Amino acid sequence: MPELRQVVCMKVVPKPEEIRVDYETGLLKRASARSEINPPDMNALEMALSLKDFYGGRLEIISMGPPYFEPVLRAGLAMGADHLTLLSDAAFAGADTLATTYTLAQGIRKLGGADLIFCGEESSDGATGQVPPGLAEWLEVPQLTLLTALELDIECRVARGRREIKGGYEVLEVPLPCVVSVKTASNEPRFMDYRRQYWASEAERLKVWNAEDLSADPDCIGLTGSPTTVSGLAEAASRERRRQFLTGTPSELATQIAELLQKSL
Repeated sequence: MPELRQVVCMKVVPKPEEIRVDYETGLLKRASARSEINPPDMNALEMALSLKDFYGGRLEIISMGPPYFEPVLRAGLAMGADHLTLLSDAAFAGADTLATTYTLAQGIRKLGGADLIFCGEESSDGATGQVPPGLAEWLEVPQLTLLTALELDIECRVARGRREIKGGYEVLEVPLPCVVSVKTASNEPRFMDYRRQYWASEAERLKVWNAEDLSADPDCIGLTGSPTTVSGLAEAASRERRRQFLTGTPSELATQIAELLQKSL
C-alpha cells in the first residue's frame, strides 16, 4: 500500500481585534498586530492528523508569508505534522486569492503533490472561501468542500466526505488526489505535544522557498498577478439602538412594559 501523503495549507492571520487597514494601499497592516494560525485551518489540520493517526503516512504544512510567520506555524509541527514549508518572497506580497492559490499550487507541485490537500473553509481576515476551490482548479483535481467528516478507501483511492445541509447531511465521493475544505468548528484541534516542541524547533523541519524556487510566473504572483483591487475604503455608519426610559412605581412600570409589548406584536 503506498504511503498516504497529505498537505495542509495554513494561513497566519492577525488577531481580529488588532486588525488595522492602510487607507492608502487598501491592505491590512499585519506587522502591527499579533499573529495566530487561522482558526478554520486548525480544524483542517486536526482532520488530517486524525487520518495520519489511523493510516500513517506523511503530513506536510505549507504556508505563504513573511519569515516572521515561522514561529507561529511551528505549532503545527508540535501538534503532529512532519514538516513545514514556507513560501516567502517580497514578490508574493499583496496577493489576492487568485495569486495566492497559484503560488500555493506551485509549492504543492514542487513538494511532489499529495493525495489530500486540506484547507480551512475560509480565513478570518479575508473570509472569501475562494482558496480551496482555487487550489483545486490550479491543481486540476476534484474537491470536497465544507466537510465535517472524512473517510478514505485507500485501496480504491477514494475519499468520502460528509457535509451538513439543511435538514440533514450528504455524503460526497471523489477519487484521490483531491482538495478538501473543512468546516469551521467541525472538530476539536488537539493540544501541542510539548515533548515534540524541541524537535519542532529544529532548523531541518522547515524549508523556505522563494519565487525562483517555485519557477513561478512573475505575472501570476503578488500584486501583479492579482486582478482584485481595493478601490476605496469607508467606515460603516454605526446604528444606535432605540432606547426608552420608563419611570414610576413597580406597578406602573409593569403596566407600561405590558403596553409596549402589546404594541410590538
